[in-house]
Amino acid sequence: MVRTDIDVLAELVELEGRQVADVGCGDGALVRALRERGAAAIGVEVSEEAVARAYARHPGGRYLVGSADALPLADRSVDACLMMRSLHHVPADAMGRALEELHRVLRPDGVAYIAEPVAEGEYFELVALVDDERAVRELAQAAIASAPGFTRARTVEYEVPLRLSGFGAFRDRVVAADPERADVFAAREDELRERFAGLSADTAPMRADLLARC
Repeated sequence: MVRTDIDVLAELVELEGRQVADVGCGDGALVRALRERGAAAIGVEVSEEAVARAYARHPGGRYLVGSADALPLADRSVDACLMMRSLHHVPADAMGRALEELHRVLRPDGVAYIAEPVAEGEYFELVALVDDERAVRELAQAAIASAPGFTRARTVEYEVPLRLSGFGAFRDRVVAADPERADVFAAREDELRERFAGLSADTAPMRADLLARC
């Protein structure tokens, strides 16, 4: 079923009036969507530069500098922690610590919501020409399955719309996730452009796990 990320999230997590942290918030788009759904949202990104970009793009939000394995949040201070496509970007040896941090900052009845792209499909194979993430996505799923202090409350698999307006938008999305991809993208641009022109898929598979704090 084709669903937007925010619709799936809103189905699984109570947002109205809740304190919600988006860990790995990117440009702040999800923080804005959370605020529109009535949440008191906080975005966390790894650098001052990233936080500045989030404020520039979505100035109404609140953003903090911090990493997933060292969150700049007090113990038991939020109702929900979100990691939207961000756990697999955490270094492999820090994924477990990141989940421990989610547990630390959540209130006793809090939940962690972790949505990860599924490593399959036409779009994934295209992006894999730049950065093949099969191994790190498997590690992310293993970390979720063994997260200490949590029980799995729900898992939802869905198709998210790609909404790519052209090759430039594709490049921007791929490189925004990891600026180090830029050189590889440039080196393989002709091949990528040809493959993109033949792309028939307009959705990509996602998996969302809702973990309840014990």
